[in-house]
This record gives sequence, structure tokens and C-alpha cells, in this order.
Amino acid sequence: MKRQLKYIAIAFVGVLGLSCEPDKVTEGISDITYFPEFDYKGDEVVLASCGTAFTDPGVTAVENGADIPVNTTVSAMISGGTVASVPTTADRYTVNYRAVNKDGYPANASRVVWTACTGDLKTSIEGLYTSTVFRNAVSGAQYTNMKYILIRKKPGTENTYQISDAIGGWYQLGRALGDAYLAPGLEVTATNIGTNSFTFGGAPQVLGFGGPVTPKSLTVDPATKTIVLTTAWNVYEFVATLKQVSF
Repeated sequence: MKRQLKYIAIAFVGVLGLSCEPDKVTEGISDITYFPEFDYKGDEVVLASCGTAFTDPGVTAVENGADIPVNTTVSAMISGGTVASVPTTADRYTVNYRAVNKDGYPANASRVVWTACTGDLKTSIEGLYTSTVFRNAVSGAQYTNMKYILIRKKPGTENTYQISDAIGGWYQLGRALGDAYLAPGLEVTATNIGTNSFTFGGAPQVLGFGGPVTPKSLTVDPATKTIVLTTAWNVYEFVATLKQVSF
């Protein structure tokens, strides 16, 4: 990341003119502050198999050529909340790095770890998927092979699955609106995967816009490693073709 410079002295011109003790106003503040730069070790996006421990390679933070401490936290997309380190259970984990320079100015960086179990699409539909979505039969390059949609088993169940976005990432990924426009919470219970017999549960809504998502169908093709999920929201029908990722 490119080093940034901020001339603090300019910000204090007005204050200095009013203060009878200008030395106290600027005490401990540099004329130029160097924002922390992060140097990643390893990849910024990691795909990890469930059940396998992930060791964070970490980052280093540098302020004007000198190493400074980095604080690390981990947040989970589906499970929610923060954890001390990346678990081995399926989810999307964001490893957040934060460093503060000597003048108290922070900088942040992050790494994304997708932890997924890979089902055979005969006995399990778990997996990490790219997504190509049509909305009312219309799509485009930005909605093609989007990365990623996660399907995992609901903890404590044998045949109920959770899908990270019920509309296949149309707004979150295709429109690049981020997690605030996910449609989380869709649950799919497999009665018989081979005959595409599923029931739906949960209460998915498109977070940023509001309003419930209605699941219509889910079909699995183990030969092509694809799942087609059809849902409806507002005046739109979304048809998401999910292609399982091998890693």
C-alpha cells in the first residue's frame, strides 16, 4: 500500500492563533505523520478445507520504515460475531488487521478466508460456489462467475443446509454493494438430493432494501457440479447457477 503523508501543522494554524499555550496544543504531534503500510504474508484471499486448521501468516505494519504493532481480530459472516482465530468450521472469515501510528492515526487491512466442506452433490450439497445470476431473465458480465456463495450444513443437523445469499450475490457481489445487501438466512432441508426433493426454511431478506425472499426451487446436477437456485424478491425473480469450486 502506498505511504500517505499528512501535514498536521496546517491543521493547527487556527488553534495556535487562539491559544495562549500553543506548545501544549501540538505537544507530541509530528509535523508529518506517516500512515502505517501493511505488507501481506501469503494471499489476501484464502480457500481452506473444513476440518483443517488455518494458520494466519499475518501482516507486518511499517511506519516510516519502522515496524509497529498490529492488532488482529477475526469476524464470521454466517455465524456472526468475532473469534480469536479462524475456526475449522465452514464460513467466510475476515481477518482484520489494525495498526496505529505514533500520532494516533489508525490504518486497517484485512484477509478473507473461505472455509468450506466440499460435498459430492449426491449425499451433500455443501461447498464453495461461483455464481452466475439472471434477474428477470437478464444478466451481464458483472453477474457472471461471481466469487463466492457458500453452502454449509446447519450446525447440529444432518441434512439441513444454510446458503450465504439467497439471491446468489446479485447485489452483494454483482452490484458490489457488500454484505449490507446480502439475503442471508435461507435454509434448505434435503429430503432426497438425487430426486431434487428439498424443503425451505429460515427467513431470508435482502438486508439493505428489506422485504422477504421467497425460495421457489433448487436443482442439483452432480455431473456438472452445479446447483440452480430460483428465488423471488419484490418484483424480481433470481435464477442463480452455482458452480462448485474444487480446491
